[in-house]
This record gives sequence, C-alpha cells and structure tokens, in this order.
Amino acid sequence: MEKDVALVLSSGGARGLAHIGVIEELESQGYHITSIAGCSMGALIGGFYAAGKLAEFRQWMKTIDRRKMMELTDFSLSINHIVKGDKIIDAMKEIVPDVAIESLPIPYCAVSTDWEHGEEVVFREGSLFDAIRASISLPTFFDPVRRDGRVLIDGGVVNPLPLNRVARHEGDMLVGVDVSGHDYEAQSQLQQLAKAKRKNDTSLGGMILNKLIPDNLEFNYITLLSRTSSIMIRQNSQLMAQLMKPDMLIDIQMGKYGSFDYDKSEKLITLGRNKARKVLNSAAQTAQLTVDAGAASVSVGSGSEG
Repeated sequence: MEKDVALVLSSGGARGLAHIGVIEELESQGYHITSIAGCSMGALIGGFYAAGKLAEFRQWMKTIDRRKMMELTDFSLSINHIVKGDKIIDAMKEIVPDVAIESLPIPYCAVSTDWEHGEEVVFREGSLFDAIRASISLPTFFDPVRRDGRVLIDGGVVNPLPLNRVARHEGDMLVGVDVSGHDYEAQSQLQQLAKAKRKNDTSLGGMILNKLIPDNLEFNYITLLSRTSSIMIRQNSQLMAQLMKPDMLIDIQMGKYGSFDYDKSEKLITLGRNKARKVLNSAAQTAQLTVDAGAASVSVGSGSEG
C-alpha cells in the first residue's frame, strides 16, 4: 500500500549522503514522499530530490575522490572562512539548473541561521541554490551567505532536524532521518586500533613517528571543539524529535565516517538504505502484530457474545 510521507532530513556533512539510501528504500517499499524539509546536507539532498535529480546527483558523487574534492575547494584568505563555496555550487548547477523553490513538484524548504540575531531562517520560495548554499554554510569553513541584510550560516546551529517546518497534509506520515549522531564508542575503538598499530610499527620511520606523536593526539583543540559542536547539534535534534514525535525516526549514528568523507558516497548510501530497511521492516512487523491482535480480540469478543 502506498503511504504518503512528509520527509525531514538532518544536517551531518558527508554523513548526510546516507539520506539518499533512505529515500531509495522508502520508495522501494511503496512510500510516496509528498513533501520534504532539510537542514545543511539534508537541505542539499532534499533539494535534489524535490527537483527530480537525485539519481543524477548520486551518479556524480561516484566521481568524487580526494583529488576532485580539492579541485572543488576554492580556498579563501578571509579571516572568517576557509572556503568560498562558489565552485561546489557551480558544480551542482551543472546537474540541475537553478529553479524557484515554489515551482518544484513537491513542497520543499531549507533551514538556515541568521548569525547576527540568532534566529532560524526558513526558505520556502526563491532560488533553490540560494537556499541550499545558506543552509550548508558551515561556520568558519564556508563563506557565510549575505541575503536581504542578513548574514546566514548553517541551519544545524538552530534546527538540525526541522520536523516542525515540513509541509503536512492530512493522512501523511512524519518521517525524520537523523544522521547528526556519532557512535563515540566505535570511534574510540577505531582510534585505539590505529594507535596500537602505530605503536607496533618497528620500522625506522615508525619509531621516529612514535617519538614525535603524543599518545593523546586524538584529544586536541580541534577535536575538542568539533565534538562539542556535534554534541550540541545532536541534543537539539533529539529535543526536536521529542517535541514533534515523528511517526518514524530513522536514527543513523556512525563511528567510521566523518563530515568530510564525500569520497565514500556509495558506502554511506548503502549504510543509509540498510538502516532504513531495518526500521521500516520492524515498523511493518509491529503494525502486523497490532492488526493480528485486534482481529483476535474481535474474534474472541464475537464468540463470547454468542
């Protein structure tokens, strides 16, 4: 049976490529996405889906390796950002020309943040790529977007899982996909394995590196700030889920993949599809048990009345 879905895709950098797998699994199981809202990478994936170009985007992502990532990185000498972000948007426009959000086949919105006022900004009309570019403006990395007198940065700062912004219609299911979470235990185990491998390297180069590299290399000001930001974003997404109570929440926590692993798109897409399949199958089994229990109750009730 086809079921209408109001789909919400979270922020998460490259981990957001898992959204593609989730969408593919939803469609393969007969779900019909009737509206979509996204934040940061979720806004980008959602925008391409709403424009009917998600398959083309996936094929393009297969061509991305570390070398191409560098080619698409237009470094800046600014004091408030590292990358301008123009090259990546121009590359996106080669896949789908810019369109007005209000002309898309399904309702779409993207979330950004007004840096000066600390307010959420929701794009429901105007340029699709202006909305995407504003929503993905990771602070200190991408050049902030200046629009209508505002300075706009990544929407994940205020609303990483915008369940309260997606367009709804009667009878649809509210489905959220959250890739903002990290499996810190798995990450720690991977770090310990890497450290042990380095310590066991008895080559001359290995011994020199062991002398130069401190044991607590993974605990530095960059990782401290990164994890602090990730924890805050994760808390905001969980609070939103508690507030809005989606009909289905596909929560994908990762230990192996990071925010800049864009060259691992197929692995991330497969991970997202596998996770979605488990959640959808579990929900279907629960629904069937409920139906069976209801039928049994009616049967028993009818017998007792006779």
